[in-house]
Amino acid sequence: VQLQASGGGLVQAGGSLRLSCAASGRTGSRYAMGWFRQTPGKEREFVAAISWSGARTHYEESVKGRFTISRDNAKNTLYLQMNSLKPEDTAVYYCAARLWGDPELLSRPASEYDYWGQGTQVTVSS
Repeated sequence: VQLQASGGGLVQAGGSLRLSCAASGRTGSRYAMGWFRQTPGKEREFVAAISWSGARTHYEESVKGRFTISRDNAKNTLYLQMNSLKPEDTAVYYCAARLWGDPELLSRPASEYDYWGQGTQVTVSS
């Protein structure tokens, strides 16, 4: 699976951005997906995950109520709607896919994901 993330940019605190992640290859496979973020010198941090059907989602505590993960399987695209952005949300955001296991079960650890996008920079100014 190839993943291409886009939609990052520079936004003021309180603003919104929507990230997209286009998937290609292995079109017959069903898989859970997630968003992670990373800042220099820190480990990649879990942000949100979604099951294949979209019925199950899970969020990092700091983004609950502000971020929404969703997917459109007909378009092979994953989304992350980010509202009420804060300077501490500044990071490179990565999308990821987990092709093993039950596609309706979610994963938090980055090590459980098989495929990664290239990352898109989100910068929130104060």
